[in-house]
Amino acid sequence: MYIANEKRYETMKYNRCGKSGLKLPAISLGLWQNFGYGSVFSNAEKMCRTAFDLGITHFDLANNYGHPFNGSAEENFGRILDNGLRAYRDELCISTKAGYEMWDGPYGDRNGSRKYLIASLDQSLKRMGLDYVDIFYHHVFDPGTPLEETALALDHIVKQGKALYVGVSNYNRSQTEEIAAIFRELHTPFVVNQPSYSMLNRWIEDDKLDKWAEENGTGISVFSPLYQGFLTDRYLNGIPADSRIGKGNTWIAKQLDEAMLAKLNKLNAVAAGRGQKLSQMAIAWILHNPAVTTVLIGASRPEQIEDNVRATEHLDFTEKEIADIERILSE
Repeated sequence: MYIANEKRYETMKYNRCGKSGLKLPAISLGLWQNFGYGSVFSNAEKMCRTAFDLGITHFDLANNYGHPFNGSAEENFGRILDNGLRAYRDELCISTKAGYEMWDGPYGDRNGSRKYLIASLDQSLKRMGLDYVDIFYHHVFDPGTPLEETALALDHIVKQGKALYVGVSNYNRSQTEEIAAIFRELHTPFVVNQPSYSMLNRWIEDDKLDKWAEENGTGISVFSPLYQGFLTDRYLNGIPADSRIGKGNTWIAKQLDEAMLAKLNKLNAVAAGRGQKLSQMAIAWILHNPAVTTVLIGASRPEQIEDNVRATEHLDFTEKEIADIERILSE
């Protein structure tokens, strides 16, 4: 039987999610890849246990994780809970999402309708063996559904007791602002937006989503912090056969050209000067943005989680380091 590390809370940093009472670890574990169908269950279980032993309390899922068998990541996470982690349920913040294509027909395609969202969460809870999730997200903005309907569905889910808080993902600033206004009228506990963000993908700065979130008391939970693995040391000397690019498992492979490799190697030199790996510096750089609550990491083995958590040991940057990073990124 699994017994959690007694010292798990001694080193992890916890940040308040916006102006809510909810705190999230600076590093959270996303179960998008390597936890669903075709994954080695024992490895997935070891990764979840390693994460919790390191103070990671937040586990992030979605209804469609586990491709090509949507929901298989949630099913496996339910098994992991049953194998000992469920005893710590009140120490966990479990989130899931709905919005992308999930089942056949007009009610399971990409949308934000009341019917889809409520039905999807019921399925997710059954797969994980839970009475409620801590955060339920609308996964992607749906222009075909009125935002009021989406907001009312999420509010209803909270009132049912099936989610404690709600969030949105892949919403830009104007979309977030519009749905947040509805949530305020409904007194819905809307606490977080989950966008992609990294050194190589800074759209939330251009869109001013991060500034809006900070000013309006909404947390930001970042996904793809390492830009599909670019911001690691895996590609500094070529493309390994077992990497995401080597397996053809990313849509940004063409961006890894000579100019990108030169940029990554320069960033790696800055990281080395800080006593960090490139991936650790990339995570620390994201957390340097005061709007960011938590960084969602992915992993294929427990050692990657241990490596990434070490980013929290050195979160401060000198003015020169920030200037050097900005110069490299602008090249």
